[in-house]
Amino acid sequence: MYSRRDFGKIVLAAVPLSAALAKINSKVGGVQLGVQTYSFRDFPHDGAIDAVIKAMTDIGLGECELYSSPVEPAGAADGPRGKQNDPARQQARDDLRKWRLSPAAIDQCKTVHKKFDDAGITIHSFNYSFKDDFTNEEIERSFDMAKALGAKVITASTTLPVAQRVAPFAEKHKLVVAMHGHSNLADPNEFAKPESFAKAMAMSKYFKINLDIGHFFAAGYDPVEFIQSHHEHITNLHIKDRKKNQGDNVPWGQGDTPIKAVLVLLKEKKYPIPAFIEYEYKGTGTSPQEVKKCFEYCKAALA
Repeated sequence: MYSRRDFGKIVLAAVPLSAALAKINSKVGGVQLGVQTYSFRDFPHDGAIDAVIKAMTDIGLGECELYSSPVEPAGAADGPRGKQNDPARQQARDDLRKWRLSPAAIDQCKTVHKKFDDAGITIHSFNYSFKDDFTNEEIERSFDMAKALGAKVITASTTLPVAQRVAPFAEKHKLVVAMHGHSNLADPNEFAKPESFAKAMAMSKYFKINLDIGHFFAAGYDPVEFIQSHHEHITNLHIKDRKKNQGDNVPWGQGDTPIKAVLVLLKEKKYPIPAFIEYEYKGTGTSPQEVKKCFEYCKAALA
């Protein structure tokens, strides 16, 4: 974790926007590499966007899937910890919904987009996970926010019943929503099995797949075979290393996930699928240091 003082130094050291004159190129061997900015979740909320840009610039990553939390008000995503019916938690949830539906949300997204754009970083996708308690207005607002961010895809950890509610809005806005999978095989409404992705894509031509190769492998499936069979429906990958049979997230190279085989497949087949690092294991360094290690791993795999 970062102290407020250390984090302040990071933000103050951010590359001046005027100094970034060209797009950062993080394509290796024809494979677009980037990061899911959830990887930097240990950054304090205040100044997080600037710190993420600084980290990506230092590492040399030019594309990302933008996690919604730093874009939205501090502490609002889930509300205070506690029971679901806790008044403070409910108030925080109501405040978040009100903010999302206000002009301030779109203004914030436009500001964030400009910061990334000025730094030479592309926001490929906006990670906004639809939950059961989302109103229809809140669901639709995600499309406006994604457009203001310049994202061409919304990625979502959600369920099949909620996806059914999202489908009409994807059709209306003609914007792709890519379902993110985990490894929960017990709940038929969760995205984990290949069949769950197929059910979602049957709901709308704008529904695609955001394949997390670590979760997919830990659930017992082969990401290499799946990508070969369904590459035209995959918007982007999350790259991480997990042990097989629902094993833990581990430092890259210590798990069983076929990271190298996946990256080589993208390279050899020339699939236009971005591969985004998602740092989830418990590392010994800071999140930028660990993401840099992951980036170096990818580059070595593609050499």
